[in-house]
Amino acid sequence: MHIKRSFRTIILTLTLCLITTFGLSQSKEIKIEFLGNCGLYLTDGKTNIYTDFPYKSGAHGYMEFDQSELENIKENSIFIFTHKHSDHYSDKNIKKVINEKGGKKYGSWNIEKLKNLEKIIPDFSIQVFKTKHKWSSKHYSYLITWHNKKIYLSGDTESAKTIGTIKNIDWAFVPYWIFLDAKENEIKIDTKMFGLYHLATVQIPSAKKNYDDIENIKPMVVQGEKITIKL
Repeated sequence: MHIKRSFRTIILTLTLCLITTFGLSQSKEIKIEFLGNCGLYLTDGKTNIYTDFPYKSGAHGYMEFDQSELENIKENSIFIFTHKHSDHYSDKNIKKVINEKGGKKYGSWNIEKLKNLEKIIPDFSIQVFKTKHKWSSKHYSYLITWHNKKIYLSGDTESAKTIGTIKNIDWAFVPYWIFLDAKENEIKIDTKMFGLYHLATVQIPSAKKNYDDIENIKPMVVQGEKITIKL
């Protein structure tokens, strides 16, 4: 009788393990939500990362966002900024969020700590590139490798030179002028998909017209739009 109970317990445990494993295998993905400008929310279901968000809503004629977006930010998130221009970064907003929800922010002021995120986030690494932006003396672009998927974040840099040196990118988030620079300088960008971001309101119609029908280019024009990267 004891043997039968033990056998049933083993079978039940194995079944639960298989169900759990199957469930995890079905949910293995990185989700990316477009928040506006260069603002993205990335998650693998465990770790929450925001890039160039929160910024100052409507700064420099770029995208506004509803203040409820600040309330929707996940607790104890990681915030990564390319630079401190107000259409990418708001000191007021990030202080409010971290005071209320915790979390850590990274950028030019603590770039060495940013490089060490791989010690905190499982299966994650980040490469830091000092890139040129004529209106900022401290601008960085990033290559995130997460669960073996490469995600490049260009920020405001004007040149395609840096991204042109990187191989096998899965998603490259770049402004439209990177396309122009790459074409003019005959730079090949090795990526499966482009996310065309940081579009001013007046640029959205032409971006949709020029790029909407190109299979590997996604104009980021609808805030709240989501991208899924299967692992």
